[in-house]
Amino acid sequence: MLAVALAIAAVLLYLSLRGIEWSAVARTLRGADARILALTAVTGAFSMFLRAWRWQVLLNAEARVSLSSAFWATAACQFGNNLMPARAGELVRTYMIDAEYRLGKTYVLATAVAERIADAIVLVTIGALALLSMPSPPGWLASAAKPFAIAGLAGATAIAVLPLMGPALERLVCRLPRARKRQARLVVAVEQGLRGFRAFHDAGRVFAFVTIAVVIWFVDAIGTMIAGSALGLTIHLPVAFLLMTGLGLGSSIPSTPGYVGIYQFVAVSLLTPFGISREGAIAYILVSQAIMYVVIGVLGAIGLYRHRRMSR
Repeated sequence: MLAVALAIAAVLLYLSLRGIEWSAVARTLRGADARILALTAVTGAFSMFLRAWRWQVLLNAEARVSLSSAFWATAACQFGNNLMPARAGELVRTYMIDAEYRLGKTYVLATAVAERIADAIVLVTIGALALLSMPSPPGWLASAAKPFAIAGLAGATAIAVLPLMGPALERLVCRLPRARKRQARLVVAVEQGLRGFRAFHDAGRVFAFVTIAVVIWFVDAIGTMIAGSALGLTIHLPVAFLLMTGLGLGSSIPSTPGYVGIYQFVAVSLLTPFGISREGAIAYILVSQAIMYVVIGVLGAIGLYRHRRMSR
């Protein structure tokens, strides 16, 4: 998987950076307004807080997880995703919450997976609305959004249907060959996983989740516009939503830590059709990733330190 991610990153970096005038990128970076960029960092931290709150809504279907615990686990998760491939940070937050509340690792991980699926559905919907508002949207994203929408629908169907099939799935697990010695453990894992998906089987919880998700993407879009203005780039709200959609969809494919290559390709592909130069797009995504690394690095390190102290 890592070899595939490295190959994809190399190809996308080449496509993104070929012909770039680095002197123009440097001029754009030197002209950045540090005070406005600091505001971008604040919006990034607030977005992380909202993501933690949204996850807490799901976790509290069967527990009383504090918002602070969900926040620090979310920060550590994003920190892990920036350092490790294949979104391995999801395992970090799963371990942290299970260690503190003993909810069952499979249950916690299932809520995290369900959160990602539902978030992708919200993001694709917002991206589709942004595309509809544009007379000539970038064709590749419109084409890519369709299979992702189908995948999101399949995921939503799984969240809705699988918890209703608990007894049948447990019987299936019991019939697996060579599974008798681990039968009890596997049945418990299936049961915990279905409980995690079942967190969405409540109208009030779904409404809260979707509401927070929409606010998150508005905050992220505003942060995108603010970061652009700090560099002297004008990024309108629909374009910001479109960029968020592209980055979100891009992060779901095999990637290197920090999504190097993928983010550069998405930024150049989506910003240049709207009057921003390739150099401006590269400057924007470099600054955006740098701010992300700093915010997530600081908060994630604090979250891991907090967990280590609590585990003693």
